[in-house]
Amino acid sequence: MDILNTIFVQPFADMAAAPDFLLQVIWEGLVGGVLYALIALGFVLIYKSSRIFNFAQGIMVVFAALTLVGLYEMGIPALLAVPLTLAVMFALAVVVERVVLRPLVNQPDIILFMATIGITLFLVGLGETIFGGENKVMITAELGIPTGSIMLEPFGGFVSIEERDLTAVVGAGVLVASLLVFLNRTKIGRAIRALGDDHQAALSIGISLSTIWVIVWFIAGIIALVTGIAWGARAGVSFALEVIAYKALPVLMLGGLESVTGAIVGGLAIGVLEKLFEVYWGQPLLGGNTEAWFAYVLALIVLLFRPQGLFGERIIERV
Repeated sequence: MDILNTIFVQPFADMAAAPDFLLQVIWEGLVGGVLYALIALGFVLIYKSSRIFNFAQGIMVVFAALTLVGLYEMGIPALLAVPLTLAVMFALAVVVERVVLRPLVNQPDIILFMATIGITLFLVGLGETIFGGENKVMITAELGIPTGSIMLEPFGGFVSIEERDLTAVVGAGVLVASLLVFLNRTKIGRAIRALGDDHQAALSIGISLSTIWVIVWFIAGIIALVTGIAWGARAGVSFALEVIAYKALPVLMLGGLESVTGAIVGGLAIGVLEKLFEVYWGQPLLGGNTEAWFAYVLALIVLLFRPQGLFGERIIERV
């Protein structure tokens, strides 16, 4: 009975007894979930347009952040380093399309997947050669990102909101909204969606595969830079960020590999749920550190009942 009370009764009693602390936990989970969703969006966009699972998205986050900080350390002003970093990510998109993807058109999916692993290893080596392997500090103040905190007093308690986290959430919201407008309202955006809906039909009406690939990989680079700035402001900039980026994998399994909506909802859900589980169940019952594996277990449970994810299209094969 004590175990059942600890699992089913006490956590909810703690939530009711300290609603301000509950809001604090939810906010922390929401911030993490927004960043998970951003990384997952990079995966989704590339997969929708090319059917390539981009294993390199995680290292792209690291490489973009390292490039930004590295340019600043070379004496380039921070606000000028941002567009220069975007130019580097565009050049990377062009090189990936010309050197890696174009020669592998019509190859099996596993070959393309292995190619993205090769891109990952190349970027790791290139990043370490140019920027070194030590941890770097994100230039948040130089970018105009506030570093203070806001104290709220709901329910008679206190909730602390870091201004950098609030900036990350707002910035991510603006980026996602802009991306949705781009995909739904522009000619190029509709071409990307058409390529994802029916690859052969899109090619048959003259949509340029190489152009779309460059654009999509560049958009993934923009997402990687925004994510790298946000994560770097919280934890510094190092190759360890690549491991954090792998948290997007359960987000994709939960939301669906081809769904932009699924990436957003899945990221937010995993961010909030893993934080709630860690605080109210993980620490009292398991000694903590459940955030390292909770998302993967949750995604596995979802896959058992809905293999295509919550927002993925159900595949029906007729014979």
